[in-house]
Amino acid sequence: MEHGLDHPRHLPDPKWPDLFDVAVIGGGPCGAIAAETLVASGRTVLLVDPGNRIKPCGGAIPSKSLKEFAIPDHLVVARANAARVIAPSGRAVDMRIGEIGYVGMVDRATFDPYLRQRAEKAGAHRLIGRLETIEDADNGVLRLTMSTDGKSSSARVAVSARMVIGADGANSTVRRLKFPPSSRPPYVFAYHEIIESPAESDPDRFTSDRCDVIYDGRISPDFYGWIFPHGPHTSVGCGSALKGLNLRQSTAELRRAAGLGDCRTIRREGAPLPLKPMRRWDNGRNILLAGDAAGTVAPASGEGIHYAMLCGRLSADAVNTCLETGKASALRQARRSFMGAHGRVFFILGIMQAVWYRNDRLREKFVAMCADPDVQRLTWESYLNKKLVRRDPFAHLRVFFKDMRELFRLPARQK
Repeated sequence: MEHGLDHPRHLPDPKWPDLFDVAVIGGGPCGAIAAETLVASGRTVLLVDPGNRIKPCGGAIPSKSLKEFAIPDHLVVARANAARVIAPSGRAVDMRIGEIGYVGMVDRATFDPYLRQRAEKAGAHRLIGRLETIEDADNGVLRLTMSTDGKSSSARVAVSARMVIGADGANSTVRRLKFPPSSRPPYVFAYHEIIESPAESDPDRFTSDRCDVIYDGRISPDFYGWIFPHGPHTSVGCGSALKGLNLRQSTAELRRAAGLGDCRTIRREGAPLPLKPMRRWDNGRNILLAGDAAGTVAPASGEGIHYAMLCGRLSADAVNTCLETGKASALRQARRSFMGAHGRVFFILGIMQAVWYRNDRLREKFVAMCADPDVQRLTWESYLNKKLVRRDPFAHLRVFFKDMRELFRLPARQK
């Protein structure tokens, strides 16, 4: 699909239905996939998106996820075949993927618009605007008010919908309006700069087919920094939950150390990344949160695109079932399905972050462990398949004892 073929509206179309089956708030990967899935089920869908927001994101998607969600090759701006983890001491460990797959790199500035266009081409109606209010009307119908910015004036538009999916990010307006403040998940703040990739590079600093992950308290004392190639562009950034940390300064230091300080900066972006799924995603009647709004970003890694698209699909299925059966309990199935498939992975990643990210001494040990072949194989197989590897339990056992030995400084057994 070529960019520019879609025509999102600032104002309602007279041909729009008086009552939508579903209003999807948020046009990122989660919202766009949800809208597309619902239209395929025969639902009338309004997709509401501000139209001018690009989320800071490394842009990594496993190769199997690209196929699962029918992402065309032209959106994959680079293919990473390895990752390199770098310790505070400067020690670097290469982790090659091998022949089991690759990490597809996308640029959110083109990836998100494509998914929105695809949803609209499938039959979703799209409105450029920001949600302001949600009110309960008669017969369980929801009345939504959006602020829309036209070419010459601002306006407010009201629409009615039977159901709402809140896929509007970590600072979700849907969650703020209809869920208690205590439901907001914990998060780190992420910042990155999209820069021009260097024409020639030192492989010890940067290569176009490798993602660098930097575990260094000088860059981030509680998370990590990254350098992810996007073909002609590169994402360089870091994240932290510590308030007051100057992430722009940390990113500048990261660029300098990687020899990217003189590369032209194309854009800068920052946003919170939630790192723990909410305990409940629905209001028990007619509203369901999904994606970042529900907290489905992987702990330790901050990976979110695959999980966002999956949440969009699961949320659409749950809402469609709710509309078919009239049973609000069907909305719970979205979270139940997601956590059933990925809850254990999220739990383990959360423990990993809590243990190994605490200080530079532990980060140094963590990077040392990444040199182990068992760790590398299990890491890539779990990442690419989005599930824990079960076919080799002895490898998991070996990794467990290596973890314990590093953590408690036990001497390695002599052969």
